[in-house]
Amino acid sequence: MPYLIDGHNLIPRVTGLRLENPDDETRLIRLLQAFATTRRQKIEVYFDRAMLGKAGSQAFGQVTAHFVIRASSADAAITARLKQLGNSATSWTVVSSDREVQAAARRSGAQVLSSEEFAAQVMNSQRRPQQEKKPQPSAAEVEEMLRLFKKKRGEKSD
Repeated sequence: MPYLIDGHNLIPRVTGLRLENPDDETRLIRLLQAFATTRRQKIEVYFDRAMLGKAGSQAFGQVTAHFVIRASSADAAITARLKQLGNSATSWTVVSSDREVQAAARRSGAQVLSSEEFAAQVMNSQRRPQQEKKPQPSAAEVEEMLRLFKKKRGEKSD
């Protein structure tokens, strides 16, 4: 199920990201790229307060970032996107903890996931499973294996 994400609503819920950082949007996009790749899902993330000349959309693999002009908001852009999707909005998940955005998503039939819940999913997807430790042979077992290999190759064992 593809996602529509309220980017600035998600950033403070992701460990290591802060709205005060100038590269917070870029770092979130990178995390979303990794998440989209592992989940094989399309993601659209919306950021409001785009700097002059920076408004517009940009594709980053399976992630499309929409930088909304200062005169509008990410909330309004997400609501407009839901209307544009029409009946197909039911196959999307909206990620936001903003009540108005969640209400618009529900009205359109989209699934709703809070930013906190989604952030946990993203962070869990970044963790690598611990590799199983393989037991190491003892010195006696190594000696026995070497003796057997030498015997097989026809060498004299010491």
